[in-house]
Amino acid sequence: MARASPVFVCGSCGGETLKWQGQCPLCGEWNSLEQRRAVAPRSTPAAKAVALGSAVAAAAAEGRIASGAHELDRVLGGGLVPGSVILLGGDPGIGKSTLLLQVAAFAAGSRAVLYASGEESVAQVSLRAQRLSLADAALSVVAETDLAAILALAAEQRAALLVIDSIQTVQSASAGAPAGAVSQLRECTAELVRFAKSSGTAVIIVGHVTKEGTIAGPRLLEHLVDTVLYFQHEAGSRYRIVRATKNRFGAVNELGFFAMTAGGLREVKNPAAIFLARPSEPAPGSIVTVTREGGRPLLIELQALVDRMRFGAPRRIAQGLDANRLAMLLAAASRHAGLALQEHDVFVNVVGGMEIAETSSDLPVLIALSSSLKGQPLPAQLMSFGEIGLTGEVRPVAYGDERLREAQAQGFRIAIVPQGNAPRTAPAGLRVIAVTRIAEALEAALARSG
Repeated sequence: MARASPVFVCGSCGGETLKWQGQCPLCGEWNSLEQRRAVAPRSTPAAKAVALGSAVAAAAAEGRIASGAHELDRVLGGGLVPGSVILLGGDPGIGKSTLLLQVAAFAAGSRAVLYASGEESVAQVSLRAQRLSLADAALSVVAETDLAAILALAAEQRAALLVIDSIQTVQSASAGAPAGAVSQLRECTAELVRFAKSSGTAVIIVGHVTKEGTIAGPRLLEHLVDTVLYFQHEAGSRYRIVRATKNRFGAVNELGFFAMTAGGLREVKNPAAIFLARPSEPAPGSIVTVTREGGRPLLIELQALVDRMRFGAPRRIAQGLDANRLAMLLAAASRHAGLALQEHDVFVNVVGGMEIAETSSDLPVLIALSSSLKGQPLPAQLMSFGEIGLTGEVRPVAYGDERLREAQAQGFRIAIVPQGNAPRTAPAGLRVIAVTRIAEALEAALARSG
């Protein structure tokens, strides 16, 4: 029998080549190729087709697994899908293990659940469970890094949910590389995907992140799994945001809000409480807008500051907004509304550390800038949304009626919106001012502040 040729694997990108080279031909990294033994081909059983109708009926009968946290279920699209693989990433200490221990303990009340920790001992996990008041949970915990042993235990217990904390500590003998290597990450994740699909076990994987904030490894894990969740938070804040960047079973970019407390993570039922902690006295440059993240509208405060230029070139700084779009808005306002800020520094900030990617914040940004320039505070019950065009028109945005209903529910009484978003019947107690041009919108807003 002919001997299998050695394979050289790049420790940076996971690419394979049949001969050693000083530089990886795929990613260009130097001295990253390591020799690996060739993996023997697996014998695969014959594939069997299943009628789609019977598969749909079986999936509907099985249903989703509730996580015990409505905010997390919202992000997942209604709960954990049996046989799915979920990747959860986030900064160290942000609360990934805390959240998953709470989820596993809740699911263990009605199903078999296995929590596999490769970073902590069983005693250390039990200390966290005591702090979270989960000591009585019917949850199986194992401290193991060998993937084969973990999967054998999960199959023996017929676990409905398997938690791997974390994938960087788990290793498979078939990969022939140290734990955390790219080839190990790829092989271990592929084995977990095969196990989940064949057994119907829902698998949640914790992934470490790089300095850039992405899952460690060249994004290969995100392509293998069904759902990718990121845990985010503002430095020094006790609030946490779970965002779905990939979801085969629900909406993408859906958000879930949590607060870190001494007893673990607690859901935030009303996210407006995070972003609308405004001072009692209105201040110039502050306005509230309604942005849409995933399937929910969110009321967020925008703050703008206009200051006379003290250096050679005016500064344009935007936190939570696209700086290039801010420059475009300033040019449109200068040309079509006489809002000249060529000799002023401009600062715009989204309160709460949120990132706004849609165009609905264009109009409130210009209103806030005009308010700051003239030193006139806007009414506390005023909100606005709308897109600005380069020709000076105020363009409508999607889901206008839903945004207005959310503003009315939060106690706002005046809304400056595009003419295309003006409802036939305004929500009770909310006065809607429809505008078509930038100058008209600024005049209406500042007239309300007088």
